[in-house]
Amino acid sequence: MRCFKIEDLEDYYYLRHPSRLHHKFNGPYFEQETEEQLKKLIEKVREKLLNNDKAIHQKRRIIADQETDQVIGEVTCHWRSQETLWMEIGIVVFNEQYWGKGIGFQALPMWIDEVFCQYPEIVRLGLSTWSGNTRMVKLAEKTGLKCEAVYRKARIVEGQYYDSVSYGILREEWLNLRSKD
Repeated sequence: MRCFKIEDLEDYYYLRHPSRLHHKFNGPYFEQETEEQLKKLIEKVREKLLNNDKAIHQKRRIIADQETDQVIGEVTCHWRSQETLWMEIGIVVFNEQYWGKGIGFQALPMWIDEVFCQYPEIVRLGLSTWSGNTRMVKLAEKTGLKCEAVYRKARIVEGQYYDSVSYGILREEWLNLRSKD
């Protein structure tokens, strides 16, 4: 896991392209990003990197291949409720050649550590997915997040209903888990 670099933008565009397979699992019930929207995002990121805007690195990291340094995914965070000090985290491995190899299980705990460290005021982290994304469900549970809510038939994917599933972990629970590692 590392910060964005200007050299990443071409691969990032290719891997986030609307035609990529990961979109079938990463929030497919939301309106999909268009190629034009993706191009605008890439330009915003390019501008921030060229202007040395450190804010770009606060809520997003690249997951890169350890040997080649190529982009394979990303982790993100955003405020769910700043008033109650609750952030939501996310992870996506764009490149399907890396699926099922434990990359998420390596990156997600690192990201949780990073977010709790970077935002010492945070009380809890959440992660939301849907029941059709069984890999994400398994990753959340294997990482130690607790299933806190299941919203039945809350997501429609390809005409079929799925549950929305919310996981979470409190700072003290995470620190306790990490102290056992």
